[in-house]
Amino acid sequence: MIDETLRQRETLRRHRLMATLLLLLAAGLFLVARLLLPPGFGTSLLEAGAEAAMVGGLADWFAVTALFRRPLGLPIPHTAVIPNSKDRIGEGIGRFVERHFLEPETVVGKLRSLGLARRLAGALADEAKARSLAQRLAALLPYLMRTAGDRSLRRFLGQALQQELGRLNLGRLLGQGLDLLYRSDRHHLLLDRLLLAARDWLDRNHEEALRLVEEKSRWWIPKRVDRRIADVLVRALSELLGDLLQREHGLRRQFDASIARFVEELKHDPARQAELQRWLQELLAKPEAAAYLSTLWRALRRRVEGDLAAEESLTVATLAQGLGSLGRALLADPAMLERVERRLEIAARELVQPWRHEIGGFVAEVVKGWDARTITERFELAVGRDLQYIRMNGTLVGALVGCLIFLLGHYAL
Repeated sequence: MIDETLRQRETLRRHRLMATLLLLLAAGLFLVARLLLPPGFGTSLLEAGAEAAMVGGLADWFAVTALFRRPLGLPIPHTAVIPNSKDRIGEGIGRFVERHFLEPETVVGKLRSLGLARRLAGALADEAKARSLAQRLAALLPYLMRTAGDRSLRRFLGQALQQELGRLNLGRLLGQGLDLLYRSDRHHLLLDRLLLAARDWLDRNHEEALRLVEEKSRWWIPKRVDRRIADVLVRALSELLGDLLQREHGLRRQFDASIARFVEELKHDPARQAELQRWLQELLAKPEAAAYLSTLWRALRRRVEGDLAAEESLTVATLAQGLGSLGRALLADPAMLERVERRLEIAARELVQPWRHEIGGFVAEVVKGWDARTITERFELAVGRDLQYIRMNGTLVGALVGCLIFLLGHYAL
């Protein structure tokens, strides 16, 4: 910012010098024509052109200077326009921003032309960009976790969570969530994973399972018989787990019916919903639950911070992979991209509409808060270079008009 300001000041100084030198050149030519050159047509033409150039250059110098300060420090009326009108200028800029930049349809139209959803999806699908974003998000985690670890903040969040849970119908929400899993057949996939994991454990830990059964057996049963019975039980259990992987098994159908009944109760049975709500509130109110959650939070925090300190962070890799998958999925689904685009437009409209007046007022207040010297300098740095071209053009056009008038007068008369 400082370098940019210095560059603008140097540019303004250079163009101001050029305009002044051009005005001085016109004055020099006028003096030469008036005092040094012999009378004649060419001398008169030069004198007329130089005189008009001085008039044009001086007039434009006065006009440009009067915008920012009093010319030569003289108290001439209607000069130093910008410093004397800074409050009105601030209000005008604020209204201009409010009416022309923050018009909801203008903002939405610009978002639509940018194709923001597709650009965002493309950026996420790019592996390097997804990893860069993941690193930035991961860098925020330690700060957020330290903030969330504050005791007073935890107490406040806990109270707020209990209040929100009291307002929400958790049973219905849980029922709707489970209904989605049920209709998508995910509950069978989850059961399959559990059954496979249990059978694999029995197969890998056959001797350990036998030992556990033997420990629960009566003392008077012979060890050989005891072990034989245990072996039969473990094998039978393993076979049962394998049979339950078949969707048409009777117990499997009973499980499916029980899940469907439980989901319907959560969605439509007020007694079941109230029971779940009461159970969850009682659980959260217990000191043991709070202590367990606190311990779990500290362990999670240490693990995340340790992982982020590693050269190859699993957290960053997981975030990058998730962001990349999201980007690729969006690019592969035009309908979803269109829905995201519409959501962004709705969000922009709802965000801009109530705040546009406040933003315009904020711009006006910022400009009003500047002192006269600051606002003068900032405006002059922004447009001063172009105003110096007006001075140059005024000098050149004045010379041209002066010559033209002299020629018209000379030949007409």
